[in-house]
Amino acid sequence: MKNESPEAKSLYELYLHLGLPVDLIQPSEGFAILNLKDINFTLPYQSPSFRPDYFSFLFVKDGKGKYTIDEHSFPVEPHSIYFTNPSNYRTFSWEKIEEIYLITFDETFLKQYISKEIFSAFPFLLTETISPKIVSDEFYGEVEQVYLNIHNEYLNQSTDTYRIVGHLLAVMLYKIKAYFWQDYNPIYEGNRSSQIVKSFKRLLEKHYRDLITGKMETVFRVQDYANAQNLHPNYLSNIIKIKTGKPVTTWIADKTISEAKSLLQNSSMPIKEITYKLGFSETAHFSNFFKKHTEISPVQYRKEHTI
Repeated sequence: MKNESPEAKSLYELYLHLGLPVDLIQPSEGFAILNLKDINFTLPYQSPSFRPDYFSFLFVKDGKGKYTIDEHSFPVEPHSIYFTNPSNYRTFSWEKIEEIYLITFDETFLKQYISKEIFSAFPFLLTETISPKIVSDEFYGEVEQVYLNIHNEYLNQSTDTYRIVGHLLAVMLYKIKAYFWQDYNPIYEGNRSSQIVKSFKRLLEKHYRDLITGKMETVFRVQDYANAQNLHPNYLSNIIKIKTGKPVTTWIADKTISEAKSLLQNSSMPIKEITYKLGFSETAHFSNFFKKHTEISPVQYRKEHTI
């Protein structure tokens, strides 16, 4: 087994890296479900750190373990349901596994088989750090019936398997939304308390200050902002878009234009130098970018806004 922390695009890819059996996992379609009992973990089991590019639900009927995300550790106990998303690096450990079902799915699967507006229908998918929830016997019985049906369909692998699985997973998501997150509002969280959004905005401001003062020479891309928070770039992009209404790329473009306007209006810095300060390799590229967003050229803007 490799020692470095992997970034897994699927459960299949993760288990391959960890040296775990993958014969019960279909490597296509971005969906998997299995009873962890069937994996034959050598207990106690402790995983290395990894970062997934998929969402997951863990349904613990009988078992015991722990998930750790950053500095947060969560015990996983009988009759608990645990949801994770493709965000930070994490580890998991198991002390006991009797009946624990794991369901994983990626964004492509959700949009293909449930809804293209999946995060509008189920905004809780983008909630941040979530503790496992111990649920009532009645509710666990409801979701157990659904995930067992999903498992049966997954094992059958018929022509329509994933369409059926998509419908059943939607039922699961609606039930969980009603039980846990009926009033969850990601826009409110983004405006008030989202650490991911606040950290992104702070880093955006700091990075452009560093560019202007010469402390930095390279403009950050989405991957860089994601790396700064140990997040997957797709997850960061979804969080920022849903919670602020603007994609990360728009935030970056708007900040670039804002800084360009400030330099054009309040300094005598040559446009060629501004071009390089803001990460453009050629003045023509900067001018085209500026005109696209403001409808006038940098030269015209300077003339109109310089006293």
